[in-house]
Amino acid sequence: MTAARPVALVTGATSGIGKAAAVALAGAGFEVMGTGRDTARITPRGGVTYLDLDVSSDESVAAVVQRVTGRFGRLDVLVNNAGIGSAGAAEENSVAQAQRVFDVNVFGLIRMTRAVLPHMRAQGSGRIINMSSVLGFLPAPYGALYAASKHAVEGYSESVDHEVREHGVRVLLIEPSYTSTGFDANVVQPDTPLPVYAQQRRIAGQVVAAGLKDGDDPATVAKAIVAAATDPKPKLRYTAGPAAGRVSTLRRIIPARTFDRQIRKLNRLAG
Repeated sequence: MTAARPVALVTGATSGIGKAAAVALAGAGFEVMGTGRDTARITPRGGVTYLDLDVSSDESVAAVVQRVTGRFGRLDVLVNNAGIGSAGAAEENSVAQAQRVFDVNVFGLIRMTRAVLPHMRAQGSGRIINMSSVLGFLPAPYGALYAASKHAVEGYSESVDHEVREHGVRVLLIEPSYTSTGFDANVVQPDTPLPVYAQQRRIAGQVVAAGLKDGDDPATVAKAIVAAATDPKPKLRYTAGPAAGRVSTLRRIIPARTFDRQIRKLNRLAG
């Protein structure tokens, strides 16, 4: 069976940005399948159907994509939203922690992309929308693992977009700034904390908490995702919200030394 409406698959759709995106895509006319690690207690809303998915598992990814394409006969949009954060100085995070962050934020996205591309190429159309961040082009003191994962997402996405355009497929990036979600509850804490970083680590946590509290509504990011999914001539990058747009512009136009000083000031770093 081939669905009459376009079909979207959204990972990490049980809360925050992913949940808002799934509901917004359904409102825009998509059949939407949302995923999470444990969706049994999720009450379906807004026309979204939920499936269990672990993006760190090859088998889970393959099963979900096969289930969606088998049910609808097509897959038009994949939103790679599932992700986890990190905290602490880089010296305080073990390699195992780095691997955990990358396994979800980067390799999970790669697993999903590889699973859907054959279907999108066969139908001659499709969009893969990858959740990046302003930290995909900015540094993140005391969040280096997360920033590194989003930098990787940026490089991967832009490269793959060039590879698949001739097959009717686009790979696009969403770059939000602070967003008012419970994301800080899903953060990898340092497993080898060091006293030398303790005070600045606490300050960094306060900066992030304040940013999330006053951040954009998830609906703002969802609006950018819907635009990426539906624009006749999509952009490679969509900044989501006014703060993200300002930061992106400043990164391009102000001198590197001045920008460096602003990063240190905003993060309350000495020197």
